[in-house]
This record gives sequence, structure tokens and C-alpha cells, in this order.
Amino acid sequence: MEHITAAWLSEATLAADRQGSGNLLRVVLIVMVVGCALTAWFLLRGYRRKDH
Repeated sequence: MEHITAAWLSEATLAADRQGSGNLLRVVLIVMVVGCALTAWFLLRGYRRKDH
């Protein structure tokens, strides 16, 4: 598992060197926003009222 992660990370850094940091930063921001939305949904779903 560590070998796969290291290979992916090194490939990402090589791609960032070729393309600049614009695309990598864009991907990081999109993943962060989606992660925050999923975390908010997970935490807030427990506050639903159970009036049936």
C-alpha cells in the first residue's frame, strides 16, 4: 500500500512540475469542498426530527 501511495504521489508531483500548480490546486480544492459537504451532511443528518 505504501508503495502505491508513494508512486501516485511522485507521479502527481511530476505532473505538477510539467503543468504548473493550477490543475493540482483545482483538484485539491474540489476534493476539499466535496469532503466538507459530505461531512456536513453526515453530521447534520442526526438532527432530523423523527415525527412520523
